[in-house]
Amino acid sequence: MSGDLPMNPLFHLGDVVATPQSIFVLSESGMSLLDLLQRHATGDWGDLCTEDMQANNDALQYGDRLLSSYVLSESCKVWVITEWDRSVTTVLLPSEY
Repeated sequence: MSGDLPMNPLFHLGDVVATPQSIFVLSESGMSLLDLLQRHATGDWGDLCTEDMQANNDALQYGDRLLSSYVLSESCKVWVITEWDRSVTTVLLPSEY
């Protein structure tokens, strides 16, 4: 991926914030924060079960919270959460929720 946000995202990210620990694990894994945000904004929800993916697809229509989960390694994953009103998107570890 180019590192640029997509031309046609499915929703607005709002303000983007990330916890220090999520930035650290992304850096350690070699994953780009921008690539992760691009995946989230274009509806690539990552490693979610079918029900959670459907909940996100419904949230696009009805304005609920959006959650993506990306596995970075066998022992580490990162969540990306966009609030229901699309005012803020937070990148964090599940243990920080």
